[in-house]
Parts: sequence; structure tokens; C-alpha cells
Amino acid sequence: MSSVVAAFQGPLPASRAPKSHVLPETPPVTIRVDASLVLIPVHVTTATGESVTDLPKEGFRLFEDDVEQKITYFAKDDAPSSIGVLLDTSGSMKNKMRRSSEAAATFFRTANQQDEFFLIEFNDRPKLTVPFTNDPEDLIRRVTHARPFGRTSLLDAVHLASVQMKKARNIRRAIVIVSDGGDNCSRLTARQVKTEVLESDMQTYAIGIFDDDATPKRTREERNGPGLLEALSEETGGRHYRVDDLDQLASVAASISKDLRNEYLLGYTSANPERDGKYRRVKVNVDSTAGPKLRTYYRRGYYTPAQ
Repeated sequence: MSSVVAAFQGPLPASRAPKSHVLPETPPVTIRVDASLVLIPVHVTTATGESVTDLPKEGFRLFEDDVEQKITYFAKDDAPSSIGVLLDTSGSMKNKMRRSSEAAATFFRTANQQDEFFLIEFNDRPKLTVPFTNDPEDLIRRVTHARPFGRTSLLDAVHLASVQMKKARNIRRAIVIVSDGGDNCSRLTARQVKTEVLESDMQTYAIGIFDDDATPKRTREERNGPGLLEALSEETGGRHYRVDDLDQLASVAASISKDLRNEYLLGYTSANPERDGKYRRVKVNVDSTAGPKLRTYYRRGYYTPAQ
């Protein structure tokens, strides 16, 4: 839920021009979202994974704890996003680091001109290496010089991202994790971090880069890596892309960027006025009677503020 009145100002969204980072001089647009509004990003695809971008507001039905809600805010334009990239630079990424950096660079290059990004690198501990910026070249320079060493503090990195995301200017918010998922030295638990992610209103996307299941001497953390990334992604409406071939990394990064560009944003004021700090489960149905069965990816719930 939006905990304060959220607003952003900036020119109308435009596609990024190659090597151009100067914002065009166009009249600013202001979008304000009331504090009581619950925002649910929804990505709709066909069975084969193609984005569906032409659905009307009336094509959606939204429920909170099985009670239908009135959708009062609906957007499907390519609005600016605030995105954090979490790059695993631990020792287990040694043979994957170059391709992982290239994937991150691809993601930055396919972004919108009005997007803002931050970069967190994590090994023994997470570090905010580039704070929010709308210049992708700052981020690209950094990721191309990343060097792997140490253990993996993935959960602590997600926590740091949720803290940084409080400074975001845009309504659409997401993090992209590039990792093998093998956390082995975080101070926080998976349950603590999952709760934080749900409270922060940010979608979680993950690019999971895993060794073959038959690889000898895989640690317990490495074996649990896919499940951890899946769990972090599923509840927030993001997706986990498992990568078994490093040559796929750049195209997967581009696919995530495309997913973020082709989302609907549904907003509603809950019919339940209680502010008890409890978790509310959300369900979104899409009318596909006129065509093939559609798949939906969306935030599955949220925590209400406690009074």
C-alpha cells in the first residue's frame, strides 16, 4: 500500500535514445496517488509468453480476501519506473561474472529515459555502489568492473534495496536480482525479507544462474537457491527466469525490461477500513472469454499499516 501521497514529476515517457541521457524539454506531468490507494502491477501474457497490452479496465476483476473491490485507478502506459539491480559478486559467481555484468548492462540500455536506477553489489555483505541515477552509463561502467569474491549475502542485499527504494520518485518500483541464489551469510532470514519486500510495494524479478543439478559438491545453499529466488519473486508479481545457458543472459535481461514496460497498474481503496497491520491477500482475474486463456503475474497481497 502506498504509505504516503506518492507523486512524481517529469516529461512524458519516451524510448531511450542511444547514448543520450539529456531529458527532453517537455511540460512536466504530475501523477498523485492518495495514501489509501492499494496499487497492484499486473503483467498479462498468452500461454506462449507474449505480453497482452490491449485489455480495458473492464477486463479485470480484483478481490481482496475474497471480497471484490472497485478498481478506481487504471493505467497501462509505459510510465517511469524506479528499479534496483542487485548483482551477485560472490565467489560462486566466478565463472559467471562477465556474462552477468553484460546482462545487467543490457538491462540498463533497454530502459526508459525517465527511469531511475540504483545498483547494489553483494558478496560477504551488500553495498550500494551506485545510488539512484537516470544515467545508465554510470551503472554500466560499474558492473563491467565487478570482481567476484567471498560469500553470498543475498537476503541482506534485498533488505538494503527495500531501504533504498524508500527514496524512489516513481510509482512503479521493482528490483532485479542477478544471482545463483546460494545465500550463506545473511543476517536476516528469508521470512523477514519476504515481509519487507511485500511492505515496500516493489516487484521482485530474478535471473537465476545455476550450475547443473548433477554438479558435485553443491552446497545446501546452492541447492536451495532456485527455491529462494522463486519465493521472492512469486508473491510480488515479478518473475524468476532460470538461466542454464549463459548465452541466454542478455536476452533474459531484455525480456524483464520488456515485462516492466507492458504492465497494467490497478488501484483500489480497500472496502475493509481496518488498519491492523495484517496481511491481505489479493487476487486478480482477467476476462479471456473472447480469446485464448491468459496468464497473469501480479502482487499477491500486502500488509496494511498498523495504527
